Amino acid sequence: MIEQIITPTTHDLGQFEVRRVLPKRERTMVGPFIFVDEFGPGQLDIGKGMDVRPHPHINLATVTWLFEGAIDHRDSLGSFSTISPRQVNLMTAGSGIVHSERSPAEERAGGPKLYGMQTWLALPDGREEIDPAFEAVKDLPNVEDQCAKAVVIMGELWGKRAPTTTYADTIYAEIVLAPSGSLPIEISADERAVMLVGGEASVDGQALGLYELSVLAPGRNMTLSSERGGRIMLLGGEAFTTPRHAWWNFVSSSRDRIRQAREDWDAGRFPKVPGDEDEWIPIPAQPLTRSD
Repeated sequence: MIEQIITPTTHDLGQFEVRRVLPKRERTMVGPFIFVDEFGPGQLDIGKGMDVRPHPHINLATVTWLFEGAIDHRDSLGSFSTISPRQVNLMTAGSGIVHSERSPAEERAGGPKLYGMQTWLALPDGREEIDPAFEAVKDLPNVEDQCAKAVVIMGELWGKRAPTTTYADTIYAEIVLAPSGSLPIEISADERAVMLVGGEASVDGQALGLYELSVLAPGRNMTLSSERGGRIMLLGGEAFTTPRHAWWNFVSSSRDRIRQAREDWDAGRFPKVPGDEDEWIPIPAQPLTRSD
């Protein structure tokens, strides 16, 4: 059964929309997931592109997953990766990292398509200040039959484990159901949620609302099914016992650590992004992302 339904906050960016379901006042986290955005589907004008200028993170890991399109990732470690569908980008901020996300030149030439997920995972107690790191993983396990297909992005599901690094027990998967398709959702985590990002689907007969986050009751096996076909994200993992705070691009168990990160960004003490040194995002007076 569905325990809680979280309606997204939608931000209209002109040629595509971004829908945020976490963090919200009624719920901050599902497992280690503390930030969940779905964006698109959309297509920008020819010559235009997405340009997220360099900005900082601490005490979290970002996970980018695309259904369609491409994004160039650069970070202050010197990492460069063109994210494409079926590739997961995991950037571990730890003690502090800066990155940018922009549409590749070849995408701009044809009008960039944008459709995917951006999520943040809070790092567990004792590991919030680990060294920054980056990985791009393409060899992900599939689970499929005639009417259902899933990609395991992180953690272990349906007997298959993704090679993507996890810092706390984490599950994350993309599920595509053909008409009349179904797939079991096993008891595999303390906390689990599903998000319908296309088509239609239901959990044990309860219909999922498009772009809503449906938090599932713990300790029960369930069945995800679709009459006409749908795309669903499954996410969750271990429940954190220590609260996490989110403010702008910073996540931490300590409000003082977030204040320090704000001062460091204002003072220019974070590292630069090689190849993208000239621009940056200033700290907003009223950030859209905040948990308390």
